Amino acid sequence: MSIVSSNLGYPRIGENREWKKALESFWAGKVSEQQLLEEMESIRLTHLKKQKDKGIDQIPVGDFTFYDQVLDTAAMFGMVPERFTYTSGPVPLATYFAMARGNDTAVACEMTKWFNTNYHYIVPEYEGKKLALTENKPLAAYREAKEKLNINGKPVLIGPYTFLKLSKGYHKTDIPAFLLQLIPLYAQVLQELEQEGVEWVQMDEPILASSIAKEEMKTITEIYKQLNKAAPALNITLQVYFDSIEWYEEVIQLPVQGIGMDFVHGQDRTIELLQSNGFPADKILGVGIIDGRNIWRADLQKKWEIIETILPHVPAERIWLQPSCSLLHVPVTAAVETSLDPTLHAALAFADEKLAEVTTLTKALRNGKTAIADFIQESQHACLQLAHSSARNKTSIQEAARTVNEQQTKRPLPFNERREQQRAIFDLPLLPTTTIGSFPQTTEVRQARQKWRKGEWSAEKYEDFIQQQIKEWIALQEQIGLDVFVHGEFERTDMVEFFGEKMGGFAFTQKAWVQSYGSRCVKPPIIYGDVEFLQPITVKESVYAQSLTDKPVKGMLTGPVTILNWSFVRDDLSKEEVTNQIALALRKEVEALESAGIRMIQVDEPALREGLPLKKTDWDHYLNWAVKAFRIATSSVQNGTQIHTHMCYCEFHDFIDAISALDADVISIETSRSHGELVSSFNDQAYDKGIGLGVYDIHSPRIPAIKEMTDIIKQGLQVLDPGQFWINPDCGLKTRKTDETIASLKNMVAAAKVIREQYSILQEN
Repeated sequence: MSIVSSNLGYPRIGENREWKKALESFWAGKVSEQQLLEEMESIRLTHLKKQKDKGIDQIPVGDFTFYDQVLDTAAMFGMVPERFTYTSGPVPLATYFAMARGNDTAVACEMTKWFNTNYHYIVPEYEGKKLALTENKPLAAYREAKEKLNINGKPVLIGPYTFLKLSKGYHKTDIPAFLLQLIPLYAQVLQELEQEGVEWVQMDEPILASSIAKEEMKTITEIYKQLNKAAPALNITLQVYFDSIEWYEEVIQLPVQGIGMDFVHGQDRTIELLQSNGFPADKILGVGIIDGRNIWRADLQKKWEIIETILPHVPAERIWLQPSCSLLHVPVTAAVETSLDPTLHAALAFADEKLAEVTTLTKALRNGKTAIADFIQESQHACLQLAHSSARNKTSIQEAARTVNEQQTKRPLPFNERREQQRAIFDLPLLPTTTIGSFPQTTEVRQARQKWRKGEWSAEKYEDFIQQQIKEWIALQEQIGLDVFVHGEFERTDMVEFFGEKMGGFAFTQKAWVQSYGSRCVKPPIIYGDVEFLQPITVKESVYAQSLTDKPVKGMLTGPVTILNWSFVRDDLSKEEVTNQIALALRKEVEALESAGIRMIQVDEPALREGLPLKKTDWDHYLNWAVKAFRIATSSVQNGTQIHTHMCYCEFHDFIDAISALDADVISIETSRSHGELVSSFNDQAYDKGIGLGVYDIHSPRIPAIKEMTDIIKQGLQVLDPGQFWINPDCGLKTRKTDETIASLKNMVAAAKVIREQYSILQEN
């Protein structure tokens, strides 16, 4: 048995986002389905060849997708909701995309965060109908790699228990029936892979790093006994990532031939478990040694020291060195980022560089540490240069973040007393209507920004253009009949990047894109130094918009936790300390908006939930500092200033107390795809502040009917007081087209008026 380098997954988007462009061209009707299939094959094979050329021994196949890997699994098992009128056989591409994006007759499936990352997956819906293997996708991926590149790939599947836990539509009592359908299908996939001569299969079970119950672990054990019995000659490596394994002793005894662990996130706990309980002599240990979620170059000396702690328990010939998780979460290559400061650039490692780190450490494991002495020295030098830079050593900023006092986190009056002052100031109708912040970023808007960035337009010309966009949309909001306006955020690219560009401590890349959901790619900022406020960021546009209307215009900011979670963050300080630095900078921006006459300020925290640790024992610590950071940013305003916030898809009931503790006057929640589930949570837990439950899904191009939205509003009013209910879309409208945005908002306002009239009649009677 030889020492092996392994990868768990590769970014699918391409160095120049070829994947995104192919999808969007197909959706726009510019290319045929056959052309899309050919382009996707070309991208897929290019990625496999790159991994082969970089010296990766165990190359994943089947991790590539046309939208999302969880959606792929649902489609593979025919788990298509009835509303999409699917019957049998391979799921047509049109149906596949409709599940993700919706169509004229059916709403899309719910979308939510993949564990505690910023990647979104499509939530499978189990409706109890008979499932079947529609096509063996891992087998097709294996054959393609073998036939076209002579790669003996490692098919990747989402494990059955993780798939079960990420699905919806069933009660606890339905789980046995669900598994009775699911396990034979997994067994069939594995049997066909075994018959094909596949050597290794990677079964991803990240759910094993979460707080699952002991009874669940017993179920998992039984599942893998059945799978092992179905394909006894097939080697399975069970892959766990994002934290340490919850039931370590039970997991290492599962009837699988390898177990992959995360030696980056939850590293100390994983090493402790390994040292205390050992590791089976007949299994491969996948050592997730290179961080698959952040972009910093590894200090190879420190990584080698971790390997040395493992070797007394697992011999080198039974170790696979690999990233901590799929490289889906990092950009493709740092080689193109030539405009960055050299000290910073030298300290970066994206997907391609991480693969090189894996193969370098594998070389050391095979031939001894001296074989990579030059690489170790180079990596240490790069890390030390950044650590000693002036950007990371601003002592006054670090001290302020460490010494925040309780008074800095409290509004002058409690919510109930503030609310009365705010009602008198704003005089809004029952069920006030608003939007989340952004309006469509048209081709014209994007082209104008590019011309300004390239120097083709002066700053004055670009500012005039932005003001014209604001003016047009203030007028449109008047026509639509909204009650609270926004300026539209036309000057902003990404909601985090925009703020980072105007604060100290951030750096920005040219092509460091990562997938967020579907074809939506983001370019996260890099927080590499101490964060500081430099000058007002949003005041000019907000004040101009407010000058055009008598209706209140919300100032729009991105919150400190979201800026943290949607950035690549320095790893030499705790996340809490970095977030406090961001919060103190945003506090000054909030104060600047208020001083300029903006009395509604929305500080969005869509990423609050995704930062929640996988283990419930760690939740309180995270939520305490996350809530504290939001309050640092928002608590210095007057009582009459109304603080709003917004959150994306989240299990609201999991941390309703923490959301209330934010002490925001109004919160909007992105819930249109799962509205009923959220509403039901209010039966168990009360919420006493203003709240907007998104009444339509902005991720779908469909225009919702008035009745569809009135039904959603009525659902909410079953458990919420009308006086606390706001009406809004479930997220920003940046990615939508102008005509569909106007039509949808007109229907939303009409729906609010219908309910107001009905409520007024009830009051009179």
